[in-house]
Amino acid sequence: MSPRTGARYERGRDLMDRILGPEQAAQTLAGFDEISPDFGTYVVEAGFADVYGRETLTLRERQLINVAVLTAIGGAEPQLALHMRAALNVGATEEQIVETVFHTALYAGHPRAGNGLRVARDVLSAATDGASSR
Repeated sequence: MSPRTGARYERGRDLMDRILGPEQAAQTLAGFDEISPDFGTYVVEAGFADVYGRETLTLRERQLINVAVLTAIGGAEPQLALHMRAALNVGATEEQIVETVFHTALYAGHPRAGNGLRVARDVLSAATDGASSR
């Protein structure tokens, strides 16, 4: 695995900070570092630099896709919450997040959409509480 230097890593890390926020990005990498620093490097370079860095879709569109996929697969609620917060960071509205989860009911089923809506309720409530306390 490449060291955490170079243009590809820097491009990925810049995107990761922009999408997740610098504090959450650092926390995420620290969590990977506890068990596999190479995985953190892989996520930054392959995930953020190579995939998120593509130009066809906006970061908002990519985050809404993440919300839909994580809702559909189920069992990834912590990651779903992270990507809902990231969607807000890159300009998605609360209504777009809820509608994205609602839409998954047709393809992934009502239980998965219901679970996703519960995560959305918690994330959006915390985002609203945080915004009103500023």
